[in-house]
Amino acid sequence: MHTMRKERKELEKAIGYTFKDITLLETALTHSSYSNEAKSKGVNVECNERLEFLGDSVLSVIASEFLYFEFECPEGELTRMRAEIVCEKALSVLAEKIGLGEYLNLGHGEELSGGRKRPSLLADAFEALLAAMFIDCGMNKNRVAEFLLPLLREELVKLELTGAAKDFKTLLQQFVQQVGGEVLEYAVIDERGPDHAKVFTVEARLNSNVIGTGEGKSKRAAEQMAAKQALALFGQE
Repeated sequence: MHTMRKERKELEKAIGYTFKDITLLETALTHSSYSNEAKSKGVNVECNERLEFLGDSVLSVIASEFLYFEFECPEGELTRMRAEIVCEKALSVLAEKIGLGEYLNLGHGEELSGGRKRPSLLADAFEALLAAMFIDCGMNKNRVAEFLLPLLREELVKLELTGAAKDFKTLLQQFVQQVGGEVLEYAVIDERGPDHAKVFTVEARLNSNVIGTGEGKSKRAAEQMAAKQALALFGQE
């Protein structure tokens, strides 16, 4: 089977990673339509579906860690943000940025039907590429993150511009600063539950006046919810 090594080197340059085992990259780029056609000719070629399975988990862990440490948001907000940046549409955009469709091994029918630009196919191949890189670098998640996080940050910028990703404490602070001379603070007014499952209640106070109350499994999460309620009070949420 023709592997177009020169093109593979161009992809490695685009992603900033050189594979030790080039067959991993080749498998990541091989769609099931190509594999099935090869098998019908008596040639055993593995497709990228198993790598896609692993890549989905690698992507989720890296994205989850990044969002957790980057944003002081409650669980629900973090979950929504993660869903937005790892959805099929977002992943297909990331795949297009590195020109992934140009390197895929596709069956004849898939080629004719525009498979190189199909969002679902691109998203799957992108996940497979992450898995291939993960295995090739000795399962070093941080090495994969070096490639992935800059792309995810670009998607987060889009979310922030559309309001899908919000840091309510920062938004409230910015709103209060517009007035000037105001003192914004947060106070824990209740703490209940066992150590492993505590629930905190926090008040957001402006010049000692309560402007919002929130609950969460951490003080930070409760503060975010209090800030969100305060923004709603001022018509800013």
